[in-house]
Amino acid sequence: MISVKPTKGVLLIAEPSIIGDVSFNRSVVLLAEHNEHGSVGFILNKPLKYRLKDFLPEVHSNLKVYNGGPVEQDNLYFIHTVPDLIPESIEISSGIYWGGDFNTILDMLNDNVLKADQIQFFLGYSGWSTDQLTNELKENSWVVTENKLKSQIIGKNSKDFWKEKMIEFGGDYLIWSNAPEDPSFN
Repeated sequence: MISVKPTKGVLLIAEPSIIGDVSFNRSVVLLAEHNEHGSVGFILNKPLKYRLKDFLPEVHSNLKVYNGGPVEQDNLYFIHTVPDLIPESIEISSGIYWGGDFNTILDMLNDNVLKADQIQFFLGYSGWSTDQLTNELKENSWVVTENKLKSQIIGKNSKDFWKEKMIEFGGDYLIWSNAPEDPSFN
């Protein structure tokens, strides 16, 4: 069920068929880059048990850190909605930006300038080589859908986000919305 083509700013919703995939089971991924060289995205709905201050003790922030994907999980990445405050930001689409000057962010976090609905941090990212995502789409591993929430997606990153998308898709997806995350619990 590919409804739109993969481009920067769309959402990749994990198909129920990839249950058991440790990294992407029940994932909602914001595609931050998609070109002839490959694709990069961030899993929006997999909060970790860590807060930003657990990784950066000099930062007095209780912001959650999310599992962005299986690549480079020893690095922090972030998306945000305030490019006017964060120099060197790269627009993904619809008012969502990726990266920027990290020292500026640290200062703004310590000064309580940034709010939880303006920035989201990730350990690692999701990456696909040149034709990898295309092949996964052909294998029906993902549903590609527009990001209707636009920049408000940062505030919408609950663990139930995948379930909400299954309900929104309707049809056979409704059955999966209530299935246990681990089928062996059924």
